[in-house]
Amino acid sequence: MDAIFSGLGLASAAGLNAYIPLLILALAGRLGYADLNAPYDMLSSNAGIGAVVVLLAIEMLADKVPGVDHVNDAINTVVRPATGAVLFLSSTGAGTLDPTLAAILGLVSAGSVHALKAGARPLVTATTGGLGNPIVSVVEDLFSVLAALLAIFAPVLVAVLLLFLPLAFILLIRRLRARRARRAMRPAGPPLPP
Repeated sequence: MDAIFSGLGLASAAGLNAYIPLLILALAGRLGYADLNAPYDMLSSNAGIGAVVVLLAIEMLADKVPGVDHVNDAINTVVRPATGAVLFLSSTGAGTLDPTLAAILGLVSAGSVHALKAGARPLVTATTGGLGNPIVSVVEDLFSVLAALLAIFAPVLVAVLLLFLPLAFILLIRRLRARRARRAMRPAGPPLPP
């Protein structure tokens, strides 16, 4: 089960930033904290780490510039889910899970998170005039780092996090709806004098 939770955590992190979990997994493999079987062991090679670092730098720059971040999200509609599939496959290894199922779970995990991210970003742009985009991007990157680290070093916590987040989201939506309903029930202020 740890391998499945690890795969889910890495794939979900890829939905926010495709290259952060790839780099963390590559470094964990290089340092002996993760076992990467062929062909995924190429990630921890010098060329693999170098390529991921370059792609990460491009991603991080593009995601911080308002307007460019939307183009980046459009391009990553394919990249992030594909990366999620690769990360899930690399985590589950041989025999843990059917490779087709592992790839689908990785695609769905990363794709779902990416869809939420890409769907929310235009709202951030519209409500902050683009000034909030770099801040939101940094927060997304930090969550991606946290999720990837948890996926490698504490996969059971990923399961707890994956159960908690939807519940927290539902509670937040209910709270916002209740607040809106209370505002709608408030009487209007006193009438204005003529």
